Amino acid sequence: MTSDVSPRPEAPAGFPGFGEDAPLDLSHLTPTAEAGIIDRLRDGTLDAWADTAATVGYCTRPIRLIGSSTTVDAATGEILSTFTSSEAPLGVLHRPCGNRRADVCPSCSRTYARDTFAMINAGLVGGKAVPESVADNPLLFVTFTAPSFGHVHGPRPKSGHKTGGRCRPRDKTSLCEHGRPTGCMRIHADDDPVNGAPLCWDCYDWRTAVVWQWWAPELWRRATIAIRRRLAKALGVKEKDLGDVGSLQFAKVAEFQARGMVHFHALIRLDGPDGAGSPAPLDGQSLADLVEAGTRSVAYTAPAIDPDDTDRVLAWGQQLDIRVVRQGRRTDDPTGPLIPEQVAGYLAKYATKDANSLRDGHKQRPHLAKISRTCRELVDRAQAADPKTPYRKLGDWAHMLGFRGHFSTKSRRYSTTLGKLRRARHKYQTEAAEARRTGQPLDTRDLEARLLADDDETTLVVGSWAYQGTGWTRPGDEALALAAAARAREYAQWRADQSKTKEHTNSGR
Repeated sequence: MTSDVSPRPEAPAGFPGFGEDAPLDLSHLTPTAEAGIIDRLRDGTLDAWADTAATVGYCTRPIRLIGSSTTVDAATGEILSTFTSSEAPLGVLHRPCGNRRADVCPSCSRTYARDTFAMINAGLVGGKAVPESVADNPLLFVTFTAPSFGHVHGPRPKSGHKTGGRCRPRDKTSLCEHGRPTGCMRIHADDDPVNGAPLCWDCYDWRTAVVWQWWAPELWRRATIAIRRRLAKALGVKEKDLGDVGSLQFAKVAEFQARGMVHFHALIRLDGPDGAGSPAPLDGQSLADLVEAGTRSVAYTAPAIDPDDTDRVLAWGQQLDIRVVRQGRRTDDPTGPLIPEQVAGYLAKYATKDANSLRDGHKQRPHLAKISRTCRELVDRAQAADPKTPYRKLGDWAHMLGFRGHFSTKSRRYSTTLGKLRRARHKYQTEAAEARRTGQPLDTRDLEARLLADDDETTLVVGSWAYQGTGWTRPGDEALALAAAARAREYAQWRADQSKTKEHTNSGR
């Protein structure tokens, strides 16, 4: 089945997916979903649904609210406007779910990724109230890895390519203590479901893997402290006085690897004492040496699960990857493997993934299911021994393979915040709507500074809202939203391709 519902706002005719001859792809509709869309066509609510879907950005699981709000002038008390949910196109106010996970809501996840990119990129090259001189400061791209808990299958490099090598070439007669081969002669592709699975499930240390995952946020906290201490020592000041000579800022995201363990990818920037853009006291390589030394020194003794268990000394994996993106001057090599904007794109992409990104469709891979089961087993053991154990909530995070940390964090002065970007988007939508209502052009002078400014609110919004539910109410609505969101992504990619073509053409002149 196809549909003539087009994503809004309308794209220019040059976009091949625009127009009556380019319907949305609904070829995978179930009979129930198809019947739901036909019902909307019959009762005339499809246009109202399309308006609502466009308002929430084609969210697949919007929040439904009923109630009303009144906007009041804070100075005079004058009522400026009122709104009730009955005035909404479908009689209910819909708001985007805001979920960052791409497997839950592609549309909201894309918005989250864009905001994350803007936040991270501002700390790299400036903008969003961050001075452009921040591009002069030393910058590192660091990957903090988990240690090994046993040999696992995976793609291996060969002849300069990421794949093509044999998994673990070993003597075929070499066996582990459980009688299984210690090697694997297969060549695994990137999407091989066996990637990350142990060569021997009995040799693999599942319990320590879960315990490490649970305490990974603590290792990160200790790493930031250790790095700052070494930086203060290198600059000849006490740790409490570090701000007088320099400032260490970071943005970090967590990414699940095929074996189910998280890696932390971080951008670490060194500023001078006056904040972002002020001259840094060290160059990039010196900062890299301090980061490596500080990270290698980090350890945490995790308490035992129960009296039959033992304490574990946890640390980062040996594969600590530190790459200098900038030494501290505008000397970036455009032909080099890393540029700031490219790194920001990496981190924004990682921020929308979680353990579900490792699934094969709706099926969890066996070794990941084993990690989830181990989480539940350990919490049962721990609570039987001590109801106040630090592992008492481990079972609540079994779906995240024991990882309880934030997927995206940053230091306070790295750049702007996601909250500010969201408020700026709301301000823009308000100004754009007012411009359309009055017929006046939108004032774009100093638009970004105006939208990001912490100005005092001159109005108050007094509302009374009640939660009605989550998700669309009819079969087929979610499928329409997914299809429209996919078309919107196609349009965004088309615009990006057009821009690159234009830049290439202009540069060739």
